Amino acid sequence: MDGTLILVRHGQSLWNLENRFTGWTDVPLTPEGEREARQAGALLRGYHFNRAFTSVLSRAVETLRLILEITGQTDVPIEQDAALNERHYGDLQGLNKAETAAQFGKEQVHAWRRSYRARPPNGESLHDTAARVMPYYRARIEPLALAGETILVVAHGNSLRALVMTLDGISEADIPDLNIPTGAPRLYRIHSDGAILERRYLE
Repeated sequence: MDGTLILVRHGQSLWNLENRFTGWTDVPLTPEGEREARQAGALLRGYHFNRAFTSVLSRAVETLRLILEITGQTDVPIEQDAALNERHYGDLQGLNKAETAAQFGKEQVHAWRRSYRARPPNGESLHDTAARVMPYYRARIEPLALAGETILVVAHGNSLRALVMTLDGISEADIPDLNIPTGAPRLYRIHSDGAILERRYLE
C-alpha cells in the first residue's frame, strides 16, 4: 500500500508579519496564522493520520494542534524534534529584513535567505539545515511512509525547503526559486520502493 506524506509550513507568525528574521526565536502565531492553520485543517479533513511530526518551536506546534483539532484527530501520536526547526539565522535573528538589506546589500541578504550554501553570520545555510533535517527524515519519517502510513509533518519554511529539495530533485541552482507558502498542505504519495507517485498542493 502506498504511503502518504503531507507537509505544512506553520501559519503566519508575529515576526513573519513584522518582516523579521525569525530562525530559532520562539514567536507566536498571529490571528491570521491561526486562521491559516484552521484552513489547512479543513483541507485535511479527509485524511486519517497515523502519526505527526513537528519542531520544538511553538508556531509549528500550535499550527499542528489546530490542524488536528479541526480534523478531529487530537489523539494522533506526535513527535517533536529540533531537527525540524527553522534554519538558525544567527546574528540576523530579530532584525528587519528590509533594514538588513539596506545595511548589507540586497544581493547579500538574498543569498543568505534563498541560496543553498550562503551562511548568515553565526547562522545556518540551507545546506546546514538539510544536514540535520534529512537524516531525521530518513530515520524517523520515511520508513513510516514506505510502510503505507499517512504522516503529517508541520515545520518551517527552510526545514521544509530542505526536504522538498530532495523529494522533488531540485538543484542548488534552482533552490532559490522555491518558496513554501504558509498553511498550504503539500501532499506526496510514496510507493513502498520510495518512488514518488504524486506530488501536489491541496486546494
